Amino acid sequence: MPAHEEKVLVRVEGRLGRLTLNRPRAINALDHAMVTALRTALTAWEHDDSVAAVLIDGAGERGLCAGGDIRAISASARARDGAAAAFWRDEYLLNAYIARYPKPYVAFMDGVVMGGGVGVSAHGSVRVVTERSAVGMPETTIGFVPDVGGTYLLSRAPGEAGTHLALTGASVGAGDALALGLADHYVPADRLADLAAALAGAAGAVDVAAAVDRFAGEAPAPVLAGADWIDACYSAATAEEVVERLRGHGDPAAATAAAAVLAKSPTSVKVALEALRRARGLPDLAAVLEQEYRVSCAALDSADLVEGIRARVIDKDRSPKWVPDTLAGVSDGDVARHFLPAPDGPLGLAGPAVSGAP
Repeated sequence: MPAHEEKVLVRVEGRLGRLTLNRPRAINALDHAMVTALRTALTAWEHDDSVAAVLIDGAGERGLCAGGDIRAISASARARDGAAAAFWRDEYLLNAYIARYPKPYVAFMDGVVMGGGVGVSAHGSVRVVTERSAVGMPETTIGFVPDVGGTYLLSRAPGEAGTHLALTGASVGAGDALALGLADHYVPADRLADLAAALAGAAGAVDVAAAVDRFAGEAPAPVLAGADWIDACYSAATAEEVVERLRGHGDPAAATAAAAVLAKSPTSVKVALEALRRARGLPDLAAVLEQEYRVSCAALDSADLVEGIRARVIDKDRSPKWVPDTLAGVSDGDVARHFLPAPDGPLGLAGPAVSGAP
């Protein structure tokens, strides 16, 4: 296959292993073959002393990665063929591997970084955002729930800002990505190529850190950090009360957030809220990924996932018909079933009690 047709470009420049997601027309959306290619390259470089660090970025001008290939997920959910679950299994195992990768793993989180794009970047050891970054977990928009370790990251963000992002599906820029723990460094987009060239000469973590510091700039101020309505509203006990508080707060941004939550799949909103709160009590990323795998597999049995993808990316009418169509219509049992064991068993990251290190 010619290099321009490969979905992941894999090469070594100096001492830097480079991975470029290469589906620019789809904003580099991940499919199963791409996950496999990433894992294969990372495994080889882990044991290659000539490679001192790894860099992942995205082809084209629009972003690192818009998420998973949700058209394929929809097709699998409709066919009930197990392909979606197999994709998630390997994807989540890759996310865990990135988090414990023994060499510096640098992610250029430039442009759109959504869903699965967060999974291949925000668990890395050196996470770089730019003035063009838009980082988010928009899964409730398509009748799904934040995954790829997203509930781990969002549950550990300061206050309730992560809950806000999970329920509304909103994205944040560089300033908030840094403040919320989704990224580490701000580098202007026009310096990324020079930074990549410098990384090619890095002999290890100290050199990588020095290179990033050399090209870093002053990050934009965060927007969510001073929004007192977020903690006041999203700390409510139930999703219904969250919306009630948002509507009654008085801040126009809170009212906008309420409307955003109410536009999402009610089932997804309630499951996402429960998943985040459970994630806060789990010990590590491995345990959270185990939980996410159970939740994701359960979502395949929900009509909302297929309907949300239809409305968003297939027919593009932006008018999903959620079932049930209100938060009140989602029972505690509807939520609880998402946390039952997955049909094909756990990922094997955290043991039978979903605890312990990867």
